[in-house]
Amino acid sequence: MAEQLLESGTKEIRFRQAIATALADEMRADKSVMIFGEDVAVAEGPFKTSEGLLQEFGPLRVRDTPISEMAFTGAAVGAAIMGMRPVVEIMFIEFLGVALDQLVTEGAKMRYLSNGQLSVPMVVRASVGGGLGFGGQHSLTLENWVAATPGLKVLAPSDAQSAYSLLRAAIQDPDPVMFLESRVTYAERGEVDTNLKMEIGKARVVKPGKDLTIVALGQMTNVARAAAETSGVDIEIIDLCTIVPWDKKTVFESVKKTGRLVVVEEQPQSGGWGSEVVAAVSAEFFGELKAAPIRITCPNVPVPYNGGLEARFLPN
Repeated sequence: MAEQLLESGTKEIRFRQAIATALADEMRADKSVMIFGEDVAVAEGPFKTSEGLLQEFGPLRVRDTPISEMAFTGAAVGAAIMGMRPVVEIMFIEFLGVALDQLVTEGAKMRYLSNGQLSVPMVVRASVGGGLGFGGQHSLTLENWVAATPGLKVLAPSDAQSAYSLLRAAIQDPDPVMFLESRVTYAERGEVDTNLKMEIGKARVVKPGKDLTIVALGQMTNVARAAAETSGVDIEIIDLCTIVPWDKKTVFESVKKTGRLVVVEEQPQSGGWGSEVVAAVSAEFFGELKAAPIRITCPNVPVPYNGGLEARFLPN
């Protein structure tokens, strides 16, 4: 077992190691948890997010698959219905396109269609986002593919602690969860307390303030933190953590205090999750806001491959 798979306690590790640790801890705690995807076993994951797992848990619970996302996502739906807790890894979120039917039509609807007799406790993990030069077909976040699906929860951690705690919560959830991992944060280090639990649907106030509320997600939470340090404004930063269901209570309490809202998203302006936040805040506090809420997003163009253009494309 790789040394970074922690015992209980607090340690500074990389984001990707936090993912591997959460998987290992859940597999130790529950024999029904299994993992499969492309290169997750022998190669220990394309981004080393399953490092050490094959060695400890063996090929029955950590399985390499063919390059067929529709097949192994469908297999996860069936396994979950039959009592397993599968965790599927999609190498890049764009590859989920060929498996959307299994996730959003079958998995997400099964509890409803069976009148509550069947549940699908599965997690679909995917690496997302730009900043590493993967080009227009491998650099999107694509929350809007899954956020409008009733029955499907959608999570996006921003650091090692939330990666660990939210992934464990996702695996324990009785229904399907989409888990979006910002690829550029895989190498970033942070303290992880393996005893700290986080709830699905609960945001974090990562920096308190009184003049302005910023709501961000994934790597944009870290961008917002960096901006706040040099802004000269007393900014409150909320790491949303969960896109569906999002934490209205925490956001509303912050906006009621500050009177101002900025939402920062790493995706094109059209169809972004921030539209839901802005719409809800505008409806709730229309007569109390000190300024119109705004969204900071990427432009409505494909992600550029050129490094200089990609840096201009992303909010910074």
